[in-house]
Amino acid sequence: MGCCAYMGGLFAIAVSLCLLMSFKIFIRTFSERNFLSVDTLLIVVFLYLSILIGFSMMFLILDSSGFEVLVDNGAIMEGSYLERLHTCLYFSAVTLFSLGYGDVIPIGFGRLLAVAEALIGYVLPAVFVARTIWGIEKGS
Repeated sequence: MGCCAYMGGLFAIAVSLCLLMSFKIFIRTFSERNFLSVDTLLIVVFLYLSILIGFSMMFLILDSSGFEVLVDNGAIMEGSYLERLHTCLYFSAVTLFSLGYGDVIPIGFGRLLAVAEALIGYVLPAVFVARTIWGIEKGS
């Protein structure tokens, strides 16, 4: 388990770096381009996908390293790797888009990750709308 936890930690760092790079691209796009464009919308979609997959991987890495982070329908998440990946992707999407059905619940360190992901899910649309309005007002 020690080697698995070490590799999981390295992978978590790599995922975190990818998320940070996605945010950097997002911020640069907001400051340099005409905001209402297909390119910008695609970047926003890919940013959401990056965040969703990144947080899913963090939940899965923690679970694979022996940490209990999600409860699925009242029981600690279990099953094959693909089943756990599916649960992590589902939970990440439900959290990021603020749906919160309650069938998968974070526990332990998973709660902190879920709060961070939910905060990002709330802030991104607000930033998108504010930047769009600012761009429209600046143009007129």
